[in-house]
Amino acid sequence: MKLSALNTYLTEILQPARFNDYCPNGLQVEGRQDVLKIVTGVTASQALINEAVKRNADAILVHHGYFWRGEPLEIVGIKKRRIQTLLQHDINLFAYHLPLDAHPEFGNNVMLGKQLNLAVDAWLDDKQMVAKAILPSPVTLEYLYDLIKTKLDRTPQLIAGSKTSIQTVAWCTGAAQQYIDVAIAADVDVFISGEISEQTVHAVRESNTAYIAAGHHATERYGIQALGEHLSKQFNLAHEFIEIDNPV
Repeated sequence: MKLSALNTYLTEILQPARFNDYCPNGLQVEGRQDVLKIVTGVTASQALINEAVKRNADAILVHHGYFWRGEPLEIVGIKKRRIQTLLQHDINLFAYHLPLDAHPEFGNNVMLGKQLNLAVDAWLDDKQMVAKAILPSPVTLEYLYDLIKTKLDRTPQLIAGSKTSIQTVAWCTGAAQQYIDVAIAADVDVFISGEISEQTVHAVRESNTAYIAAGHHATERYGIQALGEHLSKQFNLAHEFIEIDNPV
C-alpha cells in the first residue's frame, strides 16, 4: 500500500480536522513510501520504535506521538534519539490523539467499554468523549472494581462514593479526571478514567459518584489495536500490536 493512500484513508475515517488538539494528528514523521507492515502501540517511546525496527515495520501508529503543545521545540536529547531512529530506518510515524479517543468504532472509549462489557447508552458531552452505560441490573462497586482489575490486568485505585450499588457507569480513558464534574452532574453511580488528581478525591467524597482510576496506559491500549486490526483486514497489511508495559 502506498503511504499517500494510507494517509488519505486515515484522514477520512478519523477526521482530525474536527478536533482542536494538543498535538498534530496524522503523519508526524515520514518514512518509506510503500507500507506492507504496521506496528501499533500506545506511545511512540524509544522501546516501541526499537521493537518496530526489529519487526521490519514500515509504519508505526500510536495514540501518543510527538510535538505536543507547550513542549520545547528543539529536537534534542530523547526526542532527537527517537526521531533519528525513525529516520535512519525509514519508518513512518502516525499519531492520533483526540480523534482516536472519540471514534465511534475504533475509539479508546468505545473499545474500553467493550473490554468491560459496557455498552454506550449515551454521551455526556458534545465531543463524545464521556460515555455512559446503564447496566441491566445493579452490581456492587467491588464487583466492578474486580472486573476492571481482571480485564485490564492492573490494580485500579478506588475512591468510594456514598453508593455501594452500581447501575450507571460513565467513563473516559486516559487523563480524563476533569470529567468527574460531568459525571457528578449526570448523577452516575461511578466514573472510570485512567488518571486521578488530588482534587478529584474531594469531589467524589462530596458527591454520590464513586471513582475508579484504572491507569492511563491501561485504558488506552484498545483503540489503537482495533485501528491496526481494521487496517490489516481492509488493506491486507501485516499488523502487530506491541505492548510496552507502563504502570501509570
